[in-house]
Amino acid sequence: MTAPRQVLPGTTYLVTRRCSQRQFLLRPSKLTNALFGYLLATAARRHGVQLHAFCVMSNHVHLVLSDPEARLPAFSQHLWSLLGRSLNSVLGRWEAFWAQGSYSAVALVGTDDIIDKAAYVLANPVAAGLVRRGRHWPGLWSAPETIGAGALDFRRPDHFFRPRGVMPEHASLALLPPPGFASAAQFQAALTAALSVREDAAVTDRRAHGGGILGAERVLAQRPTARPTSVEPRRGLNPRVACRDKWKRIEVLARLGEFVSAYRRAWSAWRAGAVGVLFPAGTYLVRVTHGVACEAPA
Repeated sequence: MTAPRQVLPGTTYLVTRRCSQRQFLLRPSKLTNALFGYLLATAARRHGVQLHAFCVMSNHVHLVLSDPEARLPAFSQHLWSLLGRSLNSVLGRWEAFWAQGSYSAVALVGTDDIIDKAAYVLANPVAAGLVRRGRHWPGLWSAPETIGAGALDFRRPDHFFRPRGVMPEHASLALLPPPGFASAAQFQAALTAALSVREDAAVTDRRAHGGGILGAERVLAQRPTARPTSVEPRRGLNPRVACRDKWKRIEVLARLGEFVSAYRRAWSAWRAGAVGVLFPAGTYLVRVTHGVACEAPA
């Protein structure tokens, strides 16, 4: 049995989704950027998700978000499904748009972990040797100064969506500070500093190894069906939690293990026909599909 995903309200995540066969299906373009921004905004609004940082690379996407209402799976199904269908129509494809398997959602435990992963997300184009600074990336990239600075407006693209359909003509997306930060300015300052450190380190490493910069112009000229020449590591770890504090990480992983054990006991009893089975807090799929009773979150 695949380990169940625990979905608790108020959790902050690093969410990652990759394109099929590592192809550049998300290669930046005016239409790709418009579709992704619009659907990200509509999905976040519909499911109550709060975005803190995002970067859409050519063959994968990273989001740092908080889930106040424990609706991450519904948000993800909405976003990835519509994105795959709409971008496949742009590219004239019928095959699966996303890589096999589910999206990755790593719970970020503390404020330091949130800053670290948000900076990692925004430094992705620099670390990959594509541009000199993240803000030079031609795809969707959330500048730290947009956090708490008002909503970004995305107009419904003419492509794919019916003019008189159910999707709104405009969708707004406000980047907010994550839980644990006193203000948007505090989060923005910490993220800006951490991003600068990561970008400078990537530049230093590239100089030491004689690497060059591909540049935005060449990125835009790549074929969507192309893919990196590097070999992707296989069968690596698939973490569910990121926490720099060793003992806190051990504590969180122990609680996650307790959730999985309790879920499997409840699942076995429920499948056997037991009455009044109580699933642990954070149970998602059988709760929304079958209405099972669950413990209240602590």
